[in-house]
Amino acid sequence: MIWRNPYVRAPVFLLLIYLAYRYLGLVSQVVLLALVAYIVAYLAHPMINWLVNHRLTRFWGVLVVLVIILGILALASTLLVTVITQFADLMKHLPEFSAHLTSWFDTLTLHYPILKGIDHQLRTLTSNSAQTVQKMLLPSLQKHLDSLLGGIFGLVSVVAEGFATLILAIYMMLDYDKISLTLLRVFPRPWQPLVLDFSNNVSTAVGGYLKGQLLIATFVGIFIGLLLSVLGIPSAPAIGLLAGLFNIVPYLGVVISIIPALLLAATTPTVVFKMIMVLVVFVAANQIEGHLLSPIVLGRTTDLHPVTVVLAILSGLALFGIAGALVAVPLTALGKLLLHEYYYPNKMYQDGP
Repeated sequence: MIWRNPYVRAPVFLLLIYLAYRYLGLVSQVVLLALVAYIVAYLAHPMINWLVNHRLTRFWGVLVVLVIILGILALASTLLVTVITQFADLMKHLPEFSAHLTSWFDTLTLHYPILKGIDHQLRTLTSNSAQTVQKMLLPSLQKHLDSLLGGIFGLVSVVAEGFATLILAIYMMLDYDKISLTLLRVFPRPWQPLVLDFSNNVSTAVGGYLKGQLLIATFVGIFIGLLLSVLGIPSAPAIGLLAGLFNIVPYLGVVISIIPALLLAATTPTVVFKMIMVLVVFVAANQIEGHLLSPIVLGRTTDLHPVTVVLAILSGLALFGIAGALVAVPLTALGKLLLHEYYYPNKMYQDGP
C-alpha cells in the first residue's frame, strides 16, 4: 500500500502538524481558557472527592467548592477597592505624611545629636518630594482618564473571560472522570497504560507539591494577617488573605501583599513606626518560609531532600523567573519518580551499557 511508504507518511504527518499548529494559533485564547478551567477542576477534584466520600452528591460538592472560590474572589476584590481608596487618600495627605516623618526625625535628633547635620536636608527633601509627587501624579491621573476608561472596557473583557472559564470549570468538575477518560482515549490503545501510569506519576508529584505549598501559603497568610492586626493595620485580614493566595507561587505572596500593607500603614497615626514594623513582619514571614517551611514541608510532601527543594526553587527562579520557581519543585519530584519507576529498573541501568 502507498500509505506504508515512509516518503508518503512523513509529508502527510508534517502537513497535519502544521495545520494543527495554525489552528491552535487561531484559537489559542480558547485553548488557554479551557486549560485554566481544567487546572481549576484538577485542583478541586480531591476536595470534591472528599466531600462525596462524606455523603454529599457530586453536584453539592461542586457547589461547595464554587462558593469557596467566589468567596475568595469577593474578599480579594474588597481588598483591591480598599487599597485603591487608601492610596488616593494617601496622595491627598502626602504633605501631612512628610510632616510626620520630619517630626519623628526631630525627636530622634534630640537623643542622637550627631543626626542634626542632616535634619535640614531631610526636611527639604521630604517637603519637595511630597509636593513633586502631588504635582506629577495627580495631573497625570487626570491626563490619562481616557486610558483609564479603555482599561475599564478591558477589565469588562477580562471579567467576561473569567466568567466563561468558571462555567467551563464547573462542567469539568461535574464530569471530571469522563473528561479524563476521553483525554486518555486520544492516545492509541497500546500506549494508554503507559500514558495512564505517567499521568499518575504527574499527579503524585504535583499533588504532593500542592499539598505542601497550600500548607505554607496558609501559614504565611495567617502569620501576616494576625501580626498586622496586632499592629492595627487597616484591612489586615484581607492582606493576610492576599499573601496566602499568591503564596501558592513561592515567595510571591509576600512580595505582592507588602505593597498594600505599606500603603495602608501610611494612613495610620504613627506612620513611621507602623511602616517599619510592617517591613519587619514581611521580612520575618519571608525568612521563615524560605529557610524553614519550604525545605521541610515540601521535602516531606514531595519526598525530596530539603537541600534539593531549595536548589530547585533557586534554579527555577534564576532560569525562568516566578514561573520557573512555581514549576521547579513538582518537576524535580516528577523527575525523581520517573528515575525510580523507569530508569533504575531498566536493564541498561542494572547491567550497564
